[in-house]
Amino acid sequence: MTFAAQILTLYPEMFPGPLGHSIAGRALAEGRWSLEAIQIRDFATDKHRSVDDTPAGGGAGMVLRADVLASAVDHALERSPNAPVIAMTPRGAPLTQGRVRQLADGPGVTILCGRFEGFDERLFEARPIEEISIGDYVLSGGETGALVMLDACVRLLPDVMGASSSGDEESFENGLLEYPHYTRPQIWEGRAIPEVLRSGDHARIRAWRDSQAAEITRLRRPDLWERHGGTPDQSPSGARRKR
Repeated sequence: MTFAAQILTLYPEMFPGPLGHSIAGRALAEGRWSLEAIQIRDFATDKHRSVDDTPAGGGAGMVLRADVLASAVDHALERSPNAPVIAMTPRGAPLTQGRVRQLADGPGVTILCGRFEGFDERLFEARPIEEISIGDYVLSGGETGALVMLDACVRLLPDVMGASSSGDEESFENGLLEYPHYTRPQIWEGRAIPEVLRSGDHARIRAWRDSQAAEITRLRRPDLWERHGGTPDQSPSGARRKR
């Protein structure tokens, strides 16, 4: 089964973009996944191919129309009824590695890319659309978020990465950030590769990597550390933990 991605966008020329290169591009050329960018304006009904209008109640910017977008979503659902429809929006649930794996294990995904001030809220009331965010910041449109999501999914598809275990020990796979990596030269600018990594003792190496991953996560991402089950002295909010 080929992972099929549909992108509903006002800028289909942005795809495949970076997804046409490196491992994602090779997988696309080999038919391990497919990508189709669908122009939202094709579903407009007036002679100007309008997709947006002024905000109800006043305010700056323009809002994407529910009727036009619903027609585009319905078209995508007819083509891939089992693929989830995801809208890239800053107010969506944060994208996680767990959700990426769920998507990569499925038949594909339809991604709706917003622009302007966003979507008419009635669209989410009328259609089965999941809202996802790639971070706490605002972009010019959802296309960049769609590229991020697809890159994360495609690399997990069977035989896309060189070794089947390549993704097993990466950041977020076990709830922690990844341990540090080193390679030749053994000494660079006076800094040596840690001795344990040169010892050949796989048990020691495994223990060192586990401890490094835990410590880096505790220091840099206390929110992940708490979810992982760690016991830092202070919560991400700054409040002392009760023991």
